[in-house]
Amino acid sequence: MSREKNNKLMKELIENFPENLREALLIAEQNPLQKGYPKFANIVICGMGGSGIGGRLVAGWFIDELDIPVNFCQDYNLPKYVNNRTLVIACSYSGNTEETLSAVQQAHEKGAYIIGLTSGGNLAEFCSRFHYECFFVPGGNPPRTQLAFSLVLLTHVLEQIGMIRKESLDPFSEAASVLENEAETIHAEAKELASFIHGKDLIIYSDAKDEAVAIRARQQFNENSKILCSHHVIPEMNHNELVGWAGGHDNHAVLFLHTGNLHLQNSKRFVFSRAVAESKTQHIYDLSAESGNGILRSLYLIHVIDWASYYLAELKEVDAVEIEVLDSLKSSLT
Repeated sequence: MSREKNNKLMKELIENFPENLREALLIAEQNPLQKGYPKFANIVICGMGGSGIGGRLVAGWFIDELDIPVNFCQDYNLPKYVNNRTLVIACSYSGNTEETLSAVQQAHEKGAYIIGLTSGGNLAEFCSRFHYECFFVPGGNPPRTQLAFSLVLLTHVLEQIGMIRKESLDPFSEAASVLENEAETIHAEAKELASFIHGKDLIIYSDAKDEAVAIRARQQFNENSKILCSHHVIPEMNHNELVGWAGGHDNHAVLFLHTGNLHLQNSKRFVFSRAVAESKTQHIYDLSAESGNGILRSLYLIHVIDWASYYLAELKEVDAVEIEVLDSLKSSLT
């Protein structure tokens, strides 16, 4: 398709995010887990790119409730500790992500419990063949545009196995309504943010608890807007990258993400870090969502950033859907 048609498609897919949250809640309601599961020693969530970021977001939201480690596999090989007391959740929107399929095969061989989340493909066939439970989501779209489904269904899995409260899905319905009701404000901020970034070198900073939001932002600007950018977190960046600002310059655009509830010392670190960046560049932008629950705050920022990545693609006159270089990579691996 032409750039214009692809960008129109991306616009529609981003607009659908609140409704996707509702669709995912319906899938969860209609698909309780059918098997009994033991008390796990650990959980490993496997997934790459747009299929993998959901796990990091969900694990971050419930870090104060989860009493076992939740780790991530974004490679071909599982950690050695995975065994028959591990739950491996495999997230592949297409069902054909080779790294995830490799990890799932190893999980099967290690005797781990497996739950799939996919639109079909080889992962669906694998789960069917070996009688693993699997959640199915609507297919045919860029994985990065289907984040709502992985967020809700991963939360659903954690609730169903007794790791988090039964009310944990409730904030998604509220978030869908808020994102729709605040659409005008969201679009205005997204356009302002896109204009701020255009033509500059973007650096994204967040609190450590919000790193998954920062990663999602970086991914969206990479894929939709076709720009390189970096992210780092406070306080870790205060032990290394802050020194690197000696080499900063005025073409750096710094985006600070805020969801509130900062440790007192991190509040001071944000102020200091901002001052250091301001000594090198005048281009500083604060994107905040500090009301409502943690899930709502994260989803608000994510939705603003999704729109900003679209508007930046429009400013740059690039195709927000096209990922030819990734398709070429996959072809080169066969």
